[in-house]
Amino acid sequence: MKKYIIIIASLFSILNGDIIDDYNTYKAQDSYVKKDLAKSIDYYKKIDNKTDEIKYNLANDLYKQKKYDEAISWYSEIASKDLLFKKYHNLGNAYAMLNKIDTAIKNYEEALKIKNDKDTKFNLDLLKKKKKEQEKKDKKNKDKEKNKDKKKQNSKEKDQKDDMDKEDQKDKRTSSNPKKEQINEKKDNVSNNQDKAKKAKQEELKKQDAKKTKEENINNTDLSQLEERKWSKMLNNKELNTLMIPLKNKGEKDEQNIKPW
Repeated sequence: MKKYIIIIASLFSILNGDIIDDYNTYKAQDSYVKKDLAKSIDYYKKIDNKTDEIKYNLANDLYKQKKYDEAISWYSEIASKDLLFKKYHNLGNAYAMLNKIDTAIKNYEEALKIKNDKDTKFNLDLLKKKKKEQEKKDKKNKDKEKNKDKKKQNSKEKDQKDDMDKEDQKDKRTSSNPKKEQINEKKDNVSNNQDKAKKAKQEELKKQDAKKTKEENINNTDLSQLEERKWSKMLNNKELNTLMIPLKNKGEKDEQNIKPW
């Protein structure tokens, strides 16, 4: 008798769990139809026995809420062969939105191994182009830094040479006669004035170079922001294949009663 009670209790527990899961699935779908994604996500998370379809729909809701890291986590759990193409395509989208370009490219390439899709191909080509532009920009900035360091080094070496020349002139003055010293002193004064004028000119050139570099950096930043907005707009304007899968509650036999959403 005790054995039968345990079996009945177990069956009741399983049935009760299925009923609750069905209820949460229905409420999640209903919330999605009403465009209440926050509630839809909440109900999907309450489902104990999540199928791959439920994980996919949950991930899509999170993606649309711009919770890309969490969406990636749920997409990654999907194992169904029927959903692999959409899984990789949407992983590519999510990583692209996080600006993880290399990882996004890998996922788009995995998706294209399964299905030759024009939207996936468009997104892949777009990101490859963006990556090239970024590499080109990084190289340009690196070359600028290198030239800047070279200019500093040349300027430092020139200053050291000028100091050595001054020391040599001073030594020569001390070894000459007074009259010659006076002549040399006048020459030195002229030379010092010339040096001061030269240094002032160098300082002015440095200031102009710094101003020019600053303006170039501002222009580059503006260009970078414009480029970023352009990529984001192009990605957002494409069909991202984050369509929901209509789910059927357990016990429903008439498929015609299920409304697509």
